[in-house]
Amino acid sequence: MSTIQATIRETKTKGQVNELRSTGNVPGIVYGGEQPNEKISITTKELKNLINKENFLSNIISISLEGKEQKVLPREITFDTLSDEPIHVDFLRIIKGAKIILEIPVRFINHELSPGLKRGGVLNIVRRKVELKCPTENIPTELIVDLEGLDIGSSIKISSIKLPENVKPTIQGRDFVIATVAAPTIVKEPEKPAEAEGETAEGAETTATDGEIKSAEGDEKSSEGDKSKEADKPAAEKK
Repeated sequence: MSTIQATIRETKTKGQVNELRSTGNVPGIVYGGEQPNEKISITTKELKNLINKENFLSNIISISLEGKEQKVLPREITFDTLSDEPIHVDFLRIIKGAKIILEIPVRFINHELSPGLKRGGVLNIVRRKVELKCPTENIPTELIVDLEGLDIGSSIKISSIKLPENVKPTIQGRDFVIATVAAPTIVKEPEKPAEAEGETAEGAETTATDGEIKSAEGDEKSSEGDKSKEADKPAAEKK
C-alpha cells in the first residue's frame, strides 16, 4: 500500500487556491464517514507518481495527515485542459463495513498456453473493466482471467472468474461475457471476373485490327504518291 504525505490547507478563495498550485501543490479533499470533510494539500510530484501507478483509482492508499494515517480511495482527479496537469483530487475514507461500486480492470494471463491462440485464434476482449460492488476492506486491484487450455470458440464469462468474498458484479441475473477466443479472419483476394478477361482480349484484337487498317491506308497513300511523282517527270526523262 502506497503512503503519501498531506497537509491541511486553509485556502478559502480561488486566488489562494491558484497560489497554492503555483508553489507545486495540488488541493484535495478527504470525505466520507461520520468525520467532517478535510481540505488537504499534496505535492504535485507525489500525486503524479501515484497517478502513474497501475490501477490508481482502484487501489487503497494511506494518507499521513498531521501525524495520523488514514486509509482512503482515490475517487476523482481533475486535470487542467491545457497543461494536462492535476489540479484537484478527491479521496474517499475507507469505512469498515461500507460498500462501494468500482470498475476493476481485467488482466489476461497464459496466452501461450491457449491452444486456440496457438492455432492463430484471436482474443476478443468484450470487457476490459468490470463494475463490482465491494466491501471497502476487500477491494480487488484486478480480475485475473487464465487462458490456459482455451480453444477457438471458448467464452470467458463472469462466473468463471473467482471473486473475493462479498464482492459481486453490479450486473445481476445474467452470466455476461468477458472475452472470447475467436477464429482468425481470412480475407481472400477476389478473383478477376471472366467478362473482364474477355473484354481485354477483345480490346487487344480491336487495337491490332486498327493498326492493320492504318498500315494499309499508309501503303495506299505511299503508292499514290509514287504515281504522282512519276507523272510530274519531264517527257525527256520518261524517254
